[in-house]
Amino acid sequence: MHLSSTSSVAASWVLPDEDSTVANAARRHLATDGAVVPPLWHLEVRNVLLASVRRRRISPRDMHDRLEALGELPILDDASTDLRTALSLAEAHRLSFYDAVYLELACRRAMALATLDGALSQAAVAENLPTIAERD
Repeated sequence: MHLSSTSSVAASWVLPDEDSTVANAARRHLATDGAVVPPLWHLEVRNVLLASVRRRRISPRDMHDRLEALGELPILDDASTDLRTALSLAEAHRLSFYDAVYLELACRRAMALATLDGALSQAAVAENLPTIAERD
């Protein structure tokens, strides 16, 4: 089964001192089954890395190297977000629209969801989705 992973999980894969059990479990899952992400994921990952450069946590060269490393992972894009469904999920679970996009993808494709966000994890459980989250 494919996995949908939020950008915060992906950031944990490539940033120093961001190790987490969720990210490690998601990485193991990714290695065997791959992942599917919405286009938003690419924007958020780049934003996190750019912010890390600006805070001097990593160098600009590190940012580019880490983006290249992420690009080599078995991650597929899914640009078929049903915006109405995502908005309904955001309203129902009191999520940001951004988080609801990840939830919509996982629901539509019946995938596990890896997240570091407690509210998003609870929403996935409420939608009867398998999760990789802090409580797992």
